[in-house]
Amino acid sequence: MAPPQFIYVMKDLRKVVPPSREILRGIWLSFYHGAKIGVLGSNGAGKSSLLRIMAGEDHDYQGEAWMADGMRVGFLSQEPRLDESKNVKENVEDGVAEVRDLLKRFEDISARFAEPMDDVQMQKLLDEQARVQDAIEAKGAWEMDRKIEIAMDALRLPPADADVKKLSGGEKRRVALCRVLLEQPDLLLLDEPTNHLDAESVAWLERHLAEFPGTIVAVTHDRYFLDNVAKWILELDRGAGIPYEGNYTSWLDQKRTRLATEEKQASARQRTLERELEWVRMAPRARQAKNKARVQKYEELEKESQGEKLYQHEIVIPPPPRLGNDVVIADNVKKAYGDKLLFDGLTFSLPRGGIVGVIGANGAGKTTLFRIIVGEEKPDGGSLTVGDTVVTAYVDQSRELAAKKTVYDEVSDGNDIIVVGKREINARAYLASFGFKGTDQQKKVEKLSGGERNRLHLAKLLKSGGNLLLLDEPTNDLDVDTLRALEDALIDFAGCAVVISHDRWFLDRIATHILAFEGNSEVVWFEGNYQAYTEDFKRRKGVDADQPHRVAYRKLVRA
Repeated sequence: MAPPQFIYVMKDLRKVVPPSREILRGIWLSFYHGAKIGVLGSNGAGKSSLLRIMAGEDHDYQGEAWMADGMRVGFLSQEPRLDESKNVKENVEDGVAEVRDLLKRFEDISARFAEPMDDVQMQKLLDEQARVQDAIEAKGAWEMDRKIEIAMDALRLPPADADVKKLSGGEKRRVALCRVLLEQPDLLLLDEPTNHLDAESVAWLERHLAEFPGTIVAVTHDRYFLDNVAKWILELDRGAGIPYEGNYTSWLDQKRTRLATEEKQASARQRTLERELEWVRMAPRARQAKNKARVQKYEELEKESQGEKLYQHEIVIPPPPRLGNDVVIADNVKKAYGDKLLFDGLTFSLPRGGIVGVIGANGAGKTTLFRIIVGEEKPDGGSLTVGDTVVTAYVDQSRELAAKKTVYDEVSDGNDIIVVGKREINARAYLASFGFKGTDQQKKVEKLSGGERNRLHLAKLLKSGGNLLLLDEPTNDLDVDTLRALEDALIDFAGCAVVISHDRWFLDRIATHILAFEGNSEVVWFEGNYQAYTEDFKRRKGVDADQPHRVAYRKLVRA
């Protein structure tokens, strides 16, 4: 049966969140079968809410939203649920339960051929076998075991028999991603699918999704992913859902044109507002019933203007103290856990003004290097020296924040003026530079989205004013506007930065050097940005360069 033209339809979809903010406002959209759609929007714009509605998990909305009959949906949420009574592979295989049933049916049918039967029964059995075989071949089920093995390796899943109760959040997300990809639903909904994936795994995911026959709707900040996978961009902007045909680069061009048009319209609206405001102020006593419409028109225009205001993020990184010639010097550094050698022979000298992008698989030792730099751990061999003038500011992955505090209190401790570096600055103005404006500053931390928490965490820790920034996955869950602001702030920063990130676009823009944890306990220091490094990596590795492998470690040889 041919698939429907539209797999999902929304009519006047509206969503209100407490206290009374309308994050989705009158959205009318139809999603083509086979479309690959990237969803963009600022943190809190309603991207995850949109996916939950489409997945059938959120029914608290107004308007209409429905999926075509007979279609199956698969959903990767930001906090996916796994069956804790099962191990890693059993959870993954939940995604292919239907395929397993087909294979079992085929085996049962084949076994029945050994039973005595007449010609009519034989023909019925042959017809049934043919139908099941067609279904198996349509799903590629004959190779299912191999597909499971490839996907688990490509996404660097924990061992097949690992207890899911003991997995980290990132490991659980990778298991859930593997499961939903193997389900092969008609509608695949992905909320930040590249989080906790290294670059090689993301490249594999891009290739897999390029061949996916169904509809994909993906919320992601990964701009290379959007360039390589998306054929449409759906932007959630001030409550509206605006579709653009094309990938991320195409969206940038179309968005620029749209903003130029909006600016002209806004200028005209502003002139109208000024005329109306002049009248409202000049004739406060002369407003009779017949003039109420004019006052109402002004109020409507003012509300419309405020609703359409575009906020520009501009992250503030305090000016750093003076930095000497010696920043961080590593000489043949070795580090192991038990008999597992994380890295060996690690050697580099961080230059003044350098921005180092640190890349590699999860568990390769990137965060361990940061802990060595700040003195929380010691190397097992070699030496790592931090210069006398270095003042570190470490933004780790913990994102530890006080849940019951407001955004304002978490950063300001209730003070209107805070010290940022060595300067005094208005606390509300500082928070506004990280995208927290107006009533957003009074939100409770526990009510923030993942991206909002990350922005608040950055705002809290960057105000200390170091000249060496250590940023561990700062880009996770950030919207594209905030990412650009962070990129610009780092490029303009007069100190040094070492940044662990899997965001390839981000690393291309900011990195002067790459420190690559390539597996087998080897770390490569490369001068250049991420794109230059990948070209060098492909020259060195040849055909294996694009193939993700499980992390391998050398064994520690003790003297």
